[in-house]
Amino acid sequence: MKYYKQELYTMSVQHLSEQQVIRREKLAELNKMGIDAYPAALYPINSNSLFIKENYKGEENKNDFAEVCLAGRLMGIRDMGKASFAVLQDSVGKIQIYIRKDDICTGEDKSLYDIVWKKMIDIGDIIGVKGYVFTTKTGETSIHVKEFSILTKSLQPLPVVKEKDGETFDEVTDTEFRYRQRYADLIVNPHVKETFIKRTRMINAIREFLNDRGALEVDTPVLQNIPGGAAARPFTTHHNALDVPFYLRIANELYLKRLIVGGFDWVYEFSRNFRNEGMDRTHNPEFTVLEFYVAYKDYLWMMETTEQLLEKVAVATNGSTKGLSGENEIEFKAPYRRITMYDAIKEYTGIDISEMDETALREACQRLGIHADKSMGHGKLVDEIFSEKCEHQFIQPTFIIDYPIEMSPLTKKHRSKPGLVERFELIINGKEIANAYTELNDPLEQRERFEEQAALMARGDDEAMFIDHDFLRALEYGMPPTSGIGFGVDRLCMLLTNSPSIQDVLLFPQMRPEKIGEEHPLQNAKED
Repeated sequence: MKYYKQELYTMSVQHLSEQQVIRREKLAELNKMGIDAYPAALYPINSNSLFIKENYKGEENKNDFAEVCLAGRLMGIRDMGKASFAVLQDSVGKIQIYIRKDDICTGEDKSLYDIVWKKMIDIGDIIGVKGYVFTTKTGETSIHVKEFSILTKSLQPLPVVKEKDGETFDEVTDTEFRYRQRYADLIVNPHVKETFIKRTRMINAIREFLNDRGALEVDTPVLQNIPGGAAARPFTTHHNALDVPFYLRIANELYLKRLIVGGFDWVYEFSRNFRNEGMDRTHNPEFTVLEFYVAYKDYLWMMETTEQLLEKVAVATNGSTKGLSGENEIEFKAPYRRITMYDAIKEYTGIDISEMDETALREACQRLGIHADKSMGHGKLVDEIFSEKCEHQFIQPTFIIDYPIEMSPLTKKHRSKPGLVERFELIINGKEIANAYTELNDPLEQRERFEEQAALMARGDDEAMFIDHDFLRALEYGMPPTSGIGFGVDRLCMLLTNSPSIQDVLLFPQMRPEKIGEEHPLQNAKED
């Protein structure tokens, strides 16, 4: 039996609440009684709450449920003297259990019920129970417990959530608590699990769609010596062994294109990307993107493929092509509307900017009340106008197509419209969900585009692209005509789960560091 020193329960007591202190005292008392509150032995679970509640039919099949064994967390206890009702929550739901003193204490030692159950057990503890299923007088399927075991003692009290007649009262909605302590959020708000189950279902459907069409899933570097593939501010770090700066990737695009050069016809990756930028309900500094690249295709083919993919994913996730996002019903069934960027701006501002130079665009921004500083070039100014005045207008899935060349340094020039490129963004519920190109595969033109980005960086644009000389070398070997796309996985999940914030679809979103009784281990650290 493990021996716990008294100091274990009294250390840092000034940082503990009264309930935390009491629970540590109970843990110490259990240890003195020879009861290990954290046993390592296998517990022989043979059923779960959902299976029992869906399949138990009373007298008809009670023998099939004469010996059930479950484990879960206690979420409520009603003491009735020599008996108790309690609520046990496992990974799939909740079920009522009934514990009677005469069933538990069959020998001379009566402490198992009177002391252990009534005085040492708390809401939040994880226990195992063995017994048989029955129906109470009120018609509730329950477990009559013949044996119980403490499997984990909870030292942290849970927020109190009340339920009555199937309704939840005092639900924990404080986002600061929920996002910081997702583990507790999942315990007291079990419906939150459904969001992340749907997220996995969504990702599995995407994988199935791509794999069935011959795509190959690959992995590319997260640490990169050049943060390429997107216009974004990177996180910077340092590689000690090589003694050079490295960056957390902002995109995986250029590496996937290298694989197209190498002879793969269709590759994809679920990529964790990092951008050192603002945080709001649709942006998190760490996020997931799906990107795939297909040889011998263009952006017109990609639009049709995107429609097919999202229609399948919506049905796989929610059982329907329709989904609710706030007050808006979204229809994912193809086809989707297509409109050029210039036409979208004209539609919602009344201004035709298609022939405007940088000076005229800056004046247009001023008339529209849009901030435009000196670091912004032609493409950035167009992007600001669209973002401020147009993007939020598109609720149903819409392809915004044919962008100005200055906005898209990795995209092939439009085959029939001078000054534009073959690019689209998919906007749903007022936000970008996907971004796709007919990829630029001319290495000389790509070098010129990179040099233009370098000039913007020199003007102070900290989101301009670096020149990736190795990528240019790869293009010089020859990349076939290619189309590529990147999906915001988190934003798509928000749409399919009707979640108002990106933090709701991330298990552990970034938060400002929290002080929990002591300094961060790296704070005030001295160099050796």
